[in-house]
Amino acid sequence: MPEEYVATDKRTGLEVTVRAEFPDDPQDRIRIARTSNLFARLMSTILTMAERERRDAFVAVETQMELAEALIRRDSEDVQRLLQETLRKLGMTPEQMKELEEEIRRRLRDLGGPAPEP
Repeated sequence: MPEEYVATDKRTGLEVTVRAEFPDDPQDRIRIARTSNLFARLMSTILTMAERERRDAFVAVETQMELAEALIRRDSEDVQRLLQETLRKLGMTPEQMKELEEEIRRRLRDLGGPAPEP
C-alpha cells in the first residue's frame, strides 16, 4: 500500500504530496522528507516571482533536475547533451565550450590526475 508524505512551505502554505512505496530504511525516509520539503520551498519561491523571472526560474530548475536525473542514471550522453544545452542557453558558443573543455583537461593534468579523453 502506498505511503504519503506531505511537505508544506511555511511561508506560503504550498503543499507537495509524495505518494509511493517508501523504503524501510530510516535514512531513505529522511531523504524523501528533506527532498520533498526543499521542492515545496523551491516551488513556493518561484511562484512568488514576477512573470518573466518565474518562467526563467522554471526553465532553470527543470534543466537542473533533468541533469541530476541523468547523472543519477549515469547516462553520460544525456549529461553531456544537457550540459551543452545549458551552456548554449547561457550564450556560450561551441568555440567557447571547446576552450572550456580544454582548460578543464589541462587543470586535471596539472593536478596529477588523468585528463578524461575527448
